[in-house]
Amino acid sequence: MVDAIQSEIVARKEEINVPIQTIYFGGGTPSLLTLIQIEKLLDAIRQHYKIESDPELTLEANPEDLNPEKSKALFNLGVNRLSIGIQTFDENKLQWMNRIHSATDARNAFENARQAGFENISLDLIYAIPDHDQKEWEQDLESLTKLAPEHITLYGLPIESQTVFGKWEEKGQLHQLSEDRAAQQYLFAISKLNDKGYIQYEVSNFGKEGLHSRHNHAYWSGEPYLGVGPGAHSFDGNFTRRFNVRNNAKYLKEIEENGGYFELEELSNIQRINERILTELRTKKGIDLRKVEELSDVNLMSHQAQLIDELSAQDFIEIDNHFLRLKPHGFLVADEIALRLFFPE
Repeated sequence: MVDAIQSEIVARKEEINVPIQTIYFGGGTPSLLTLIQIEKLLDAIRQHYKIESDPELTLEANPEDLNPEKSKALFNLGVNRLSIGIQTFDENKLQWMNRIHSATDARNAFENARQAGFENISLDLIYAIPDHDQKEWEQDLESLTKLAPEHITLYGLPIESQTVFGKWEEKGQLHQLSEDRAAQQYLFAISKLNDKGYIQYEVSNFGKEGLHSRHNHAYWSGEPYLGVGPGAHSFDGNFTRRFNVRNNAKYLKEIEENGGYFELEELSNIQRINERILTELRTKKGIDLRKVEELSDVNLMSHQAQLIDELSAQDFIEIDNHFLRLKPHGFLVADEIALRLFFPE
């Protein structure tokens, strides 16, 4: 697999003609890779692409993979940002989610990263875990903020039909938190993290000043990006998206045979505008109304006047100069608001 990804990196070198600002190892558990494998992929990128002098180089990691030796070795390879999947500090819930690590492992992983020299660490936490009440959620947040990471990402627990959780739910063995309780946990977290100096710059992401994820920002700003490996997505910054096949065996076979391991999608101008509305609405900055009008020849404030008035009255949004942005309660229904703002195709 590493050889195949390396081949794709080399084959697509002509697609990026500006210096790379961010490199992100994610989409699975890249911390399982050996140091030699990570170095091999980084060498391929460094040899075939222009990279700016101070790129953000992130690696997603599970706590159990970050022992002192590996943490230091990753830092020495040039990785300068870690995203660690802690999920919860509740031992029972970690076991219930089939996580290998313990709460102690999570704390040790963070300290190992600090000792190795990492000054930009993001920690993931999951809210709305079944049977995880408000008190336990507050304890999770307290444990997290005591570590004082530079960045925090919050996720609602995903319950998808083909997963173990989805099957448990079908059998009546799992009962999701009510929407009201999930919202209570999310809103409490916003307040708590704000008090601790974290800026909510996107629906799920909070960072200290100057330490927001540059990689994530590129996605939400519509900048071009190149994704390699099974299931990876790419975007040229204009109208073309590219999707690699998700199946590992098919990806390997097609790479070996120089076959069609990807599909292309051409976006219409309306799709591109709606995508901009969807992604920008998720951010603290909000939708740039002037840019939308420039692209569509439509004044969104006038076109959606009744809806915008309703959303403002419900305290979901605010208009600041030429930006339409969400307020805390609006983040709870961000996708629904975006859908209602979309232009019809």
